[in-house]
Amino acid sequence: MSQNGAVVDLDTSLGYLLKEASSALRTAMEEVLRPLGMNVTHYSCLELLAQRPGLSNSELARGAFVTRQSMNVLLQNLEREGYVSRPAAAPVGKALPARLTPRGRRSLEKATVAVRSVEVRMLAGMTETEQAGAFRIMRSMIHSLREGQDGA
Repeated sequence: MSQNGAVVDLDTSLGYLLKEASSALRTAMEEVLRPLGMNVTHYSCLELLAQRPGLSNSELARGAFVTRQSMNVLLQNLEREGYVSRPAAAPVGKALPARLTPRGRRSLEKATVAVRSVEVRMLAGMTETEQAGAFRIMRSMIHSLREGQDGA
């Protein structure tokens, strides 16, 4: 029970259900990425760089939902292992924009197939219309929550 006497019924809480779905999705993704030598954050970083080359450490951290410090450590490891490259000096300001290397692209291709298989499994019980509706509803919830942050 909370301090003011209000109780969240976990069986009917949409927020709790979303968190449970998020956790189940992450677990399933980790399972298919582990044999590829990756985790979800590693995959997210490579996917972001493939779709938006040259992102800074801060932009990658926001996109992968991790701290800047965690992303910096990951980028250093990915650079050392040959998955990404960064210039020795910042072209503008302090940011060192990262780019995928050919090795990073090959690794991402395998990971994308694995992650897509999880998404297909997750949506298997839904029609295309239901999938489109779920996507629209999720986007609406995200928009409402972010709009609420702007007004706070």
